Amino acid sequence: MARTIKRVNMAAVQQAPKAKRVAAYARVSCGRDAMLHSLSAQVSYYSALIQRTPGWEYVGVYADEALSGTKDTRGEFQKLLADCRAGKIDLVVTKSISRFARNTVTTLQTVREFRQLGVDVYFEEQNIHTLGEEGEFVLTLLAAYAEEEARSVSENIRWHVQSNFRQGLSWSVEMFGYRQKNSRLVIVPEEAALLRMAAKMYLAGANPLDLERAFAEAGAVGRRGARMTGDHIVNLLCNEKTAGDMILQKTFVDDPIAKNNRKNTGERPQYYVEGSHEPILDRETYQKVLEERARRKAEGPRRHGDYPFCSRIVCGKCGGKYVHRLRGNAPYAWLCGTYNKKGKAGCDAKLIQECVLEAITAEVMGLPEFDGRAFRAEVKEIQVQDNTSLVFVFYDGRRAARTWANPDRRYGRRSKSCQQ
Repeated sequence: MARTIKRVNMAAVQQAPKAKRVAAYARVSCGRDAMLHSLSAQVSYYSALIQRTPGWEYVGVYADEALSGTKDTRGEFQKLLADCRAGKIDLVVTKSISRFARNTVTTLQTVREFRQLGVDVYFEEQNIHTLGEEGEFVLTLLAAYAEEEARSVSENIRWHVQSNFRQGLSWSVEMFGYRQKNSRLVIVPEEAALLRMAAKMYLAGANPLDLERAFAEAGAVGRRGARMTGDHIVNLLCNEKTAGDMILQKTFVDDPIAKNNRKNTGERPQYYVEGSHEPILDRETYQKVLEERARRKAEGPRRHGDYPFCSRIVCGKCGGKYVHRLRGNAPYAWLCGTYNKKGKAGCDAKLIQECVLEAITAEVMGLPEFDGRAFRAEVKEIQVQDNTSLVFVFYDGRRAARTWANPDRRYGRRSKSCQQ
């Protein structure tokens, strides 16, 4: 059989078209159940649409719950951007410009970046492909309209919020001791009991650190599970809500697009509502707490003894003052200020756990337990001579030397060693 040879143009040879990698983006800007159900429906719709369309390869659906399109902090949206930049997506399908972003600048910046990456965005409602010739021009007009719509919605919400304020109703309050139900604050008994205990301790002379320890031992935590500091607890005791009153519109949003939250210093009307809800502290106790805080502020931190050791511990290596340290679940401690700023390159003095200082100080002063006020009155300073010895210098000229060692760190802040 004769062999046949033909010349062909390989560029003209038809190849199977490559599947387009497609993802979808969905968002709702309100956390109500109906809205979240709508988001779930969007996810199901786009998943089915992409998987049944010939020539499309399903990448996924990126969905943000209860987040405003005016912000750039949307987690799923950021993941979508990252995957596009990584070359994993060819086409993004979304319902409308307002679902994609309600900020003209954000919309155009994102679309232009996608165009440079070769990623097309298809807006279903407007029937726009951003890689098309007229896509960006039309998109600019529609995005500007979406931004104006966002401003209009924000104005309507602000009107509703201020209408509530004029009726003495709060909009959204998060505070230890209360939960909000139907625009009213309702007491949380366990948390309220801790605040009443804190008020008694504070009026009896306890410092913020004492309050912090008491709350930690009770297992109390603040918003998002964070540890409650002593200063925060004092602020709660002095908050007007604790006494059953409420100041409305302490802050306001000055730009519906940027969502900048500002302290209200007279730009908006404020409303003081007396007896708006059940108080945690009675009026007399609340007033005494305010007076006590004012008294301590007037005296200054070195006299009222919030931290008795403040400015009294001197590093024998560099001459710096020791500072207080609160960090995670580590024991309360004091460490050289130079080391705190510069590390071992500045000073290699070891930190001293507060429980060790309190125990040794009580022994030196001949007291059954540590007394912060007595310490401030009698002891001029504590000199840390090296990493094992302390020298107590009294105002009357006496000096006393003691050795020290920190307890095992495994026990944590409230170790048995610290409690003995």
